[in-house]
Amino acid sequence: MGTETGDDAAVYRINGDTALIMTVDFFPPITDDPFEFGSIAAANALSDVYAMGGRPLVALNICGFPSSLDKAILGEVLRGGYAKTAEADCLIVGGHTVDDPEPKYGLSVVGIVEPGKQITNAGARVGDSLILSKPLGTGIITTACKQGRVDPDVLQGAVDTMATLNRGAAEAMIKVGVHSCTDITGFGLMGHLKSMVKGSGVCAEINLNGVPTLPGTLELLEQGIAPGGTGRNRDSVADTVRWHPDLTGNDQLLLCDAQTSGGLLMAVSADKEGQLLAELTAHGTPCATVVGRITDGPAGTIVANP
Repeated sequence: MGTETGDDAAVYRINGDTALIMTVDFFPPITDDPFEFGSIAAANALSDVYAMGGRPLVALNICGFPSSLDKAILGEVLRGGYAKTAEADCLIVGGHTVDDPEPKYGLSVVGIVEPGKQITNAGARVGDSLILSKPLGTGIITTACKQGRVDPDVLQGAVDTMATLNRGAAEAMIKVGVHSCTDITGFGLMGHLKSMVKGSGVCAEINLNGVPTLPGTLELLEQGIAPGGTGRNRDSVADTVRWHPDLTGNDQLLLCDAQTSGGLLMAVSADKEGQLLAELTAHGTPCATVVGRITDGPAGTIVANP
């Protein structure tokens, strides 16, 4: 598996029993706390392996760090990443750091999965329920943080969600059995769903009133706060999404909000919907919510309803 459907990771079969899952992700700080930043960046990178139904095995640090800053800050970033990978039972076995005016951190991750059991973003089927395991809003909230316009409790809620591994969600979907999955990160809910419907040759309907949001997100949107990437995401799905006329510009931005370390979006047969929701809850995922369905409308399109 490669880049054909814009999937979350590459999969390379070694033999009949083992395939490698390979992915890489890194970005600049989104919080002022270096340990939290390291934890979130690691959780975000590990998420791609979980989205494929795999188990993270080993990882390499990727760092950019200004030589002018105190190296103790870098130590805290790395400690945060180590703590999160240890939680995932994944070993950091090395890495590379370069002198960079802007700090950056992430991981190159290798996971494993049994060939044929990988979960792709191209397997959704008509009639499937779409279930999300984390609420939206991290892009909006972290942007408000950068502007000094966010309540500390609102920011902490976003940090806690971003630092939560998608391990529990992955274990739940593997136990129940799903048709398709992707994790919601930089391209937002609609951007990643776009890849799913195009790769699967299906149509999807999303219902805004069923989409969970982090506390404080809607209030910040009303103040005009949203990252630039969120607006670009909305532009990028213009040829795919049919927006209901009752949806406001802010509604559209919410559904396109660029997430960091977001949840898994899973397409599961309707008869297993209740079982998956129960398993997600039992595994302690931040949420377990039906946000839409796969339909037999025009292939590769999304209908967004209030």
